[in-house]
Order: sequence, then C-alpha cells, then structure tokens
Amino acid sequence: MKNIELLAPAGNVSKLNCALYFGADAAYVGGTQFSLRAFAENFNAEQLKSAISYAHSLKKKVYVTVNIFAKNADTAALEDYFAYLYSIGADAVIISDSGVFYAAKKAAPKLPVHISTQANLTNKYAVKFWHEQGAERAILARELSLKEIAEIKDFVPEMELEAFVHGAMCISYSGRCLLSNYLSGRESNRGACVQSCRWKYQIRKTDDDNAGWLDMEEDDRGTYILNSKDLNMSAHLTDMINAGVNSFKIEGRMKSEYYLATVINAYRRCLNEGYSPVIEKELITAAHRDYTTAYAFGKNDNTVNYSDSQTKGDCDYIGNIKGVNGQFALVEMRGRFKKGDVLEILSPSKNFAKSFTVDEVYDGKGNLVEDCKLVQEIYSVKSPYNLSAGDILRRRK
Repeated sequence: MKNIELLAPAGNVSKLNCALYFGADAAYVGGTQFSLRAFAENFNAEQLKSAISYAHSLKKKVYVTVNIFAKNADTAALEDYFAYLYSIGADAVIISDSGVFYAAKKAAPKLPVHISTQANLTNKYAVKFWHEQGAERAILARELSLKEIAEIKDFVPEMELEAFVHGAMCISYSGRCLLSNYLSGRESNRGACVQSCRWKYQIRKTDDDNAGWLDMEEDDRGTYILNSKDLNMSAHLTDMINAGVNSFKIEGRMKSEYYLATVINAYRRCLNEGYSPVIEKELITAAHRDYTTAYAFGKNDNTVNYSDSQTKGDCDYIGNIKGVNGQFALVEMRGRFKKGDVLEILSPSKNFAKSFTVDEVYDGKGNLVEDCKLVQEIYSVKSPYNLSAGDILRRRK
C-alpha cells in the first residue's frame, strides 16, 4: 500500500502539524475565503505559505479547498487568489463549481485541480468530462459502490481517484444541502452549515381527524431521523485499492487534534501493517457515531444513527506533549488528571498504546502537585518512556 496517499483534514496550523506528525501524506486546508468550512479557524495568506513550505520540507503535500458554489460577487477575487496559491506552491486546489474552475484555469493554468465531492461525481462520464477539462483528480461521491468506482477507473484510467474512508457523512446527496439555509439562514454550500441534520426532530400530523405530534421517540432524548452514521472503511482498504482508489480521504476539518491524531494514526498503521483488532479498538477511542461502510458494497438501508447524536468515545483526552526535560514530559493539559491516574500514549512511534501511572507532577511554577486541573497549563509529568513533542496522552474510561 506504499503508493496510496493518506489524506487528512487540517482546520488550522496546529491541526496541520498534528496530521503530518501522525502519518498523513497530504493535508487539505481552507483559506479564510472560498472554503466550505467557514467556521474553522482556517489559514490566512502567510499561514498558507508557511504550511505549504513546511509540508514540502517533509516531502508531503497541501491541497487548498476553494469549493464554495460561487456567486457573481465572489469572482473578482478568485483569479488573484489562484495566482497567489500557484506562486506559493500549493500542490492542488479543490473545486466544485465550474465557474471557479474556469477562473483557476485562467489565472493559474499550471495549478493542479481536484474536483470536489460537492460536484457530485457519481458516474464515469462526469469524471471523463472533468479529466478532459484538465482536472487531475476526482473526489468521488460517497454514494458510489466499489463496483461503480472500479468501472470509473476502467473508463478513465488516467484520472486519479480520491474517496472518503472515514468520518461524518452528510445526510443529503454528497453534501448539497439546503436544510441549514431554511432552518438557520446559514448557507450550507458557502461554508456556514449549522449541521441541522444532527438535531432532534418530531413530525406533526395535520389531517383533520387526528392532528397533533406523532410519537417517534426512541428514548426521552428524541429521535435523530437525519443523523447519518460515520463512515469507517478501515477493514476494506484493500478492496478500495483494487477498485482503483489512489487517495484515502479522512473527513474532519472541524474535528479536534485528538480526533485527528487517533484516526490518522489508526489508518497509517492500517496501511503499513494491515487491518487488525487493534485498529478496530483504536477507532472507538475518539468521539464518533455508529460506524457504517455506507454504499461501498451496494444498497444499504442502515446508515442513520437513530439513538443519539454521537458516542463520546472510550478515552478522555488528557494533553499534548509539547517537549521533554530529562525524565519529564511537558504536557499541555486538555483534560483534568491526578496522581495515580493511568495514562496511555497516543503516538506514531513504538510507544503507541503504552501506559504509565502518574506519580510525580509539577505545575508551571515548579510546584509539586497531585491534581492537574488548569486547562492549557504546562505540567511536567515524569514518564518512564521517551516521549516526543506531538505525542498525546489519554485516559481509558
């Protein structure tokens, strides 16, 4: 699986560093405009330049999302933006709108273009069309089966194919949703989705004979009738490769560093070592909804998570390793922990899944403490292992 790209999301600089550290071959990021994650921290112009330079120093790539459905008012700035992205060495831009594609080819004809899943690439003729326009990669709709993906690869063998392997799935067709617009005024296809599909709902019956609210509750929390399960294809990566997928995409530019580290680490190990019960166990440690393979193997009527919004996961996120000082790890606290707690290491190194008991801890002023409860305080925690900056500590529930 050496030639398969593991592609990770990065909503800000810290998340980009996390993604690359835990094994992503490439990351997709958004600028401060024209991206479908307007409420992520995102990257300004200088941050984009630095991010691309840093990734290239590691022989890794950065793709920039420009995947809104543009309006006339957006077009004036698009050409300047594409010219800038080309000048700083962006490895590709991700586009869904044909007008935006036109602007990219006009302003920066040598800048590689990947066609977004928002463009609803569900058939071989659509992929062929975009290849003939000059696109280098198609990011396939999540509604496709592996059989259909293989047919596309056979029809357009020159086109790189990217497919999602893990993460949240939109309840609408490949993300083209207006529910958020109607219920909150926030435009889904311009980066401001409120994720109204995750809300609890009731249905009101309005016929004359028996008007009133219908009882649809699964429990006292309500019924999540539009809450899609999370995609998890970790056990089927070989099937995806055989179908012709070149890049495995993880969803989640709005997710936490802990979530990204957990999922990226699991898929990196899966690609390097093969699927195992360890991978299966690892992917339930971070918050997630019930898992599904969606439509990879054909029709599937069991893709909605009815019971709740999501599961919190099997581990508590304790902190990030910022450096080491002799036998002590410098831990930026994200979750309260105490002397006597057993902490587990999340790392791309051989220390992965090792654990130790907290025995000796000092706060930022050098005071010996037993209860670490100040969020983002840097604590010095004695560790029997040689930890590295970028590693994460967690606690099993």
